[in-house]
Amino acid sequence: MSQFIDILRQHLTDFRRRYAHQITPEIQDAIHAMLSCRCNTARVSCWDCQTCEQQLEFPLSCGHRSCPQCQHGTTCDWLSKQQAKLLPVNYFMVTFTLPFELRAIAKSQPEPFYHAMFTVAAGVLKDFAARSPKLSGDIGFTGVLHTHSRRRDYHPHLHFIIPAGSYHSGKRQWRKCKTHYLFNAFNLAKVWRARLLAYLSDTLQLNLPHQSHSKWVVDCQFVGKGAPALQYLSRYLYRGVLPDSSICRHVDNQVSFTYQDSQTRCQQVRSLPAVEFLWLILQHVLPKGLRRVRDYGLLRGNAKTLRQQIQLMLAVAGAAFPVLPEVKRALAVRYCPCCHLEMHFMGVHVRHRPTDASIIA
Repeated sequence: MSQFIDILRQHLTDFRRRYAHQITPEIQDAIHAMLSCRCNTARVSCWDCQTCEQQLEFPLSCGHRSCPQCQHGTTCDWLSKQQAKLLPVNYFMVTFTLPFELRAIAKSQPEPFYHAMFTVAAGVLKDFAARSPKLSGDIGFTGVLHTHSRRRDYHPHLHFIIPAGSYHSGKRQWRKCKTHYLFNAFNLAKVWRARLLAYLSDTLQLNLPHQSHSKWVVDCQFVGKGAPALQYLSRYLYRGVLPDSSICRHVDNQVSFTYQDSQTRCQQVRSLPAVEFLWLILQHVLPKGLRRVRDYGLLRGNAKTLRQQIQLMLAVAGAAFPVLPEVKRALAVRYCPCCHLEMHFMGVHVRHRPTDASIIA
């Protein structure tokens, strides 16, 4: 199985030559982090074999959020925190998609543009909830930014998972949405289009293209309980754009990877020249400090007490809370090369001697 970092190392010179004017500082930082991941780092993890007294040092992971080798622990932490917020109600997933005509502007100014997408989409959801006869109260939702399609083309969109209900602060009541219908997707799309174009033009003062789709796409789906939706989002959050397990072939400067077709749900294979493949993946590196996951309303961080009150109300009303498996970090395990027994972790220290090439391998 080929690894993305191996392909990057092998074709880096050609990649830099071809995309010299498109490589941002964030992409350059990501490349540097991935090439130094688990090799040649200043700090190392130290391990001791208590049987044969063998001592070894291992370089640390880079921890960059675009690195396919890292962030498993971050994924577990996020999923654990989100599961603690789950309510024993049904959930909806609303997806706001950016039309093709605006993607070039988004790519050229990602930080303000992505912030605009979050701000406008969150405002649309709050206003629709406030005016809905079924809700007419405060709702909570979690938004996640994805910048790629299943084929890994540049395709910015926002996923929001929303508990089916609202809280009335005056009456101190939870109002449950009893149907599989939340909002009209066509109406959401119309308001999303009008407000985002106005925000981009008036607030950010961007020059927008004269031609744009008259109809924008917003999808609003009933997804049942919230745990599966969180699992779905967690798979794409902190593990890079393309996992190494999806790269199936790297021969003669051609790279092939598998993906699931969104229409047929069947596995497909896409092949590209190696340099184009690298750009396909690296173009999705996010601006430094950009929060790609944001909580709103009842799910925001400082609403913990209110959430607990709602959970208590629902429990008293007889709602059954789902039994969720505990999310645990996978502990690192090293085995002694001499006796093959499990080694003992001694901590992380500053490197005091050169790393042996055999250890890195």
